[in-house]
Amino acid sequence: MIDRNRRKLLIGLSGLLATSATGSIAGLIPTPRQSPGPFYPDTLPLDDDKNLTEVAGKTEKANGIISDVTGRIVDINGKPLVGTRIEIWQCDANGRYRHRRERGANPIDENFQGHGSTLTDKQGSYRFRTIRPVPYPGRTPHIHVAVFPENEPPFITQLYIAGEERNETDFLYNSIPWDKRSLVTADFTKSPLPDADQLAQFDIILNHSEGTPQDLG
Repeated sequence: MIDRNRRKLLIGLSGLLATSATGSIAGLIPTPRQSPGPFYPDTLPLDDDKNLTEVAGKTEKANGIISDVTGRIVDINGKPLVGTRIEIWQCDANGRYRHRRERGANPIDENFQGHGSTLTDKQGSYRFRTIRPVPYPGRTPHIHVAVFPENEPPFITQLYIAGEERNETDFLYNSIPWDKRSLVTADFTKSPLPDADQLAQFDIILNHSEGTPQDLG
């Protein structure tokens, strides 16, 4: 029953967001906030673009399932947030974050950027090329996301894989009410593009009135 309701919510939200682009509907459900976690990079990479699978000076691509994550950032009235900075960060295919306090046993994938950033376009759209998230000790696969609206503190959440079994036991995923978990999950499906394996659509809806400071350190 829960899976069926989640599917209905996903379909309903997609329809609302598509309609809201015309400005004809208001009151979208805000994306739930999540913790930034302990491993926001203490030093951002010099190559900090929206393609995390290729690093300047390296000839090989990152290990893992190459995936595009795309979506739109809008407010609860459906208004796109134009020229807004969005960042993502995640562990590499070996489960390693780019942080001096991260002490994983596996080698770091030097061909994975670990962190990326971009700006939304005139439709509030963004796109990243990264890898399908993998498990980290004690956590289900996830991607950290931060949005930086103008003159506001950052909005932070996490993106999860729809249907991932580990979601059921993940403490942060389960801290979200079940009827809102669909707002932070996305299907990773086969990509129509020849240079990517999978594609995920993740729209972010911000409620400016609830903004509170969050520490990315």
